[in-house]
Amino acid sequence: MRERTLGNSVTRLYNQLREQHSLTWMSRTLDYLSVCDHFVVPGAAPLRVIPPPPFLDVPSAQWLLTVHGYDVLFQLEDFKARVTSTFGSILKMDSTKKVTKKLAGKAHGTAAWATNVGNEYGQVLITVLTDSEGEGLLDMAAGLQQRYGRAGVAPPKLLYVNRDCCALMGKGKTAAMFSQWAELIVRLDVWHFIRRFARGVTTEIHPLYALFMQRLSSCMLVWCADDVERLREAKRGELKESHITGLSDAQLMKRISLKEMARHCRRRTRGAEETERLIGELLDTFMDATDTMGIRLLDRDRMQAIWQTQRHHLVCIQDPPDVSIYTNKSKDVTKGGVILPVLRCSRGSTSLESFHLHLNRFIPGTSACAEHFQAYLLEGLVRWNEDRAEAGCSLVKDHTRPAKYTGELIGVDYLFSQTHGDQRLESNLGKDPDVPDGTPDVLEGGEGEEEDLSELEEEEDDPTMSLPALDDSLPAVPPLRKATPPLTKPTQPNSSQVPVVTPPDDTMEVDTTPAASQDLEDDEYIGPDGVSGYQHVVLLAKSLVRLLEGPWISNRQIEEIMALWGNLPERDKAAVSYPERFRDRVLQGRFKNSKNSTVKREESMKRSLLGQGSGPAQWPNTSRTVEAIFVELCHKHPAGKTVLGNRVNRWGAILGDYRRIRTMVLG
Repeated sequence: MRERTLGNSVTRLYNQLREQHSLTWMSRTLDYLSVCDHFVVPGAAPLRVIPPPPFLDVPSAQWLLTVHGYDVLFQLEDFKARVTSTFGSILKMDSTKKVTKKLAGKAHGTAAWATNVGNEYGQVLITVLTDSEGEGLLDMAAGLQQRYGRAGVAPPKLLYVNRDCCALMGKGKTAAMFSQWAELIVRLDVWHFIRRFARGVTTEIHPLYALFMQRLSSCMLVWCADDVERLREAKRGELKESHITGLSDAQLMKRISLKEMARHCRRRTRGAEETERLIGELLDTFMDATDTMGIRLLDRDRMQAIWQTQRHHLVCIQDPPDVSIYTNKSKDVTKGGVILPVLRCSRGSTSLESFHLHLNRFIPGTSACAEHFQAYLLEGLVRWNEDRAEAGCSLVKDHTRPAKYTGELIGVDYLFSQTHGDQRLESNLGKDPDVPDGTPDVLEGGEGEEEDLSELEEEEDDPTMSLPALDDSLPAVPPLRKATPPLTKPTQPNSSQVPVVTPPDDTMEVDTTPAASQDLEDDEYIGPDGVSGYQHVVLLAKSLVRLLEGPWISNRQIEEIMALWGNLPERDKAAVSYPERFRDRVLQGRFKNSKNSTVKREESMKRSLLGQGSGPAQWPNTSRTVEAIFVELCHKHPAGKTVLGNRVNRWGAILGDYRRIRTMVLG
């Protein structure tokens, strides 16, 4: 029996190659033996027949995966240059979660969103994996603005989003993200706006649900009368050629499909005032509508709250007056003697919603480690953009203009940069990839078993629902308390138990004066992990943070830091060993065992593809000193800041100061 699996993973490719090779070998062996059988004569001396050659197995699936990785690695600069050399005048930005579930290995679970930016032709300008949608996209936006500036291309005129389109006061979050494009118009996608009203419906299987959504769409968009009349004439002439005449306008419209309307007719928005009036009348009409069993279509309280909240977004869905939403594909068709243009609509982010399905298919199988995920993603983006590139007047049809890589981070590189700073791939391509960098030699699985298909069958979360805003405020520094001398020999605390720290009535602020420091050194304090000696950790952290006040370290500060380091408990002086947050393999399948094998120089390819030392994030509380430094930096940076006209989020500023401290101490 032949296998029946979902996806085109490398394991399936290996099985198919092995099956085809074995069938071919078996067929040729039978042909050879059947020919030899004709030379066997009864009663004659036995003929010595050379046995057929043995079957040679095809290379392993891991070998095929490694060869593909090296093929992408050799074209890495060209792939990145092609992706970062794509532009557009109407941009769309949208995010999806489904493809991030395929990220396996050590980076499994670190990416929350895959954000894509496309243009009016369906091409993709950039795709990044990030842990958040808001401030996590600031670097991506800065890279896009620099790309347009360096190339001398006019900034885009319009940007469609599914959230953060406007604000009650000042600029919206999206407009502030692209602050260098002062004339950029941010609009809300109409489909996402309509989906917000679906939250006020009692059930989507209600008999009146489809009619309500259809009427709601017609309240916002209207067909161009001239285009509809031209299509009617073309349809009437086409039916006349088939000897169908005498149809009324209503009967004729029933023979025109929605696909033909979208291909040859334009739509426009009605205007904010007219849209508000029509939606209000529609809600009044359907508010008490019920089916034959008396079940209401709309939840009155919920729908009224939604309409009150979404009313001010009616301006955000209107077409800008000076921007052409429709473009002609230059492929006019003739129907019934009437020439009809073939139109492409650039309104909304529908093209990106379609791209999300193909993006998930860029990654074959059910999972892939970070290195192969990046290789699949880059290759898929290049092929996607090349298939949708405009046909220019050139002598060679398949010629692509040489491009230059702008240095923007793509895919998994962007995700890892959020924890490893500006460590980019191109800085490691010139180095010897075989130099050890601390990466474990355990082979990471390129993909999971295909028998576990539950993740692919999950539906995407409702894209109209926005994530709750995370509170950026952190709890105060845990108060220090004196350690009581134990009556018996202290035992090692269990890591699974959470230590209980009893705070005093008033939160004690740590004073950094010499007298206060001497008091802290004299008394023993217990930290949040239940281990004494925490006062020395806090004093060292405060001293290290004070290094940011000057451009260099003085001799007095060096002596102070060395003295504070000497006072640390031996536990805090030990080398930091981060626990394994992520498994090298995602254990899936029937026997929870990977079938991958080690392939020569595979680790070299991994380090070259993602950069040496790059990897997923780790918990800062593994080291009490690192945790105390970050707590001090969190109090120093309660919010984001603007540096040289560029907006830096809070966590970016904290990580920047931490790297500066580490450079000053270790450099």
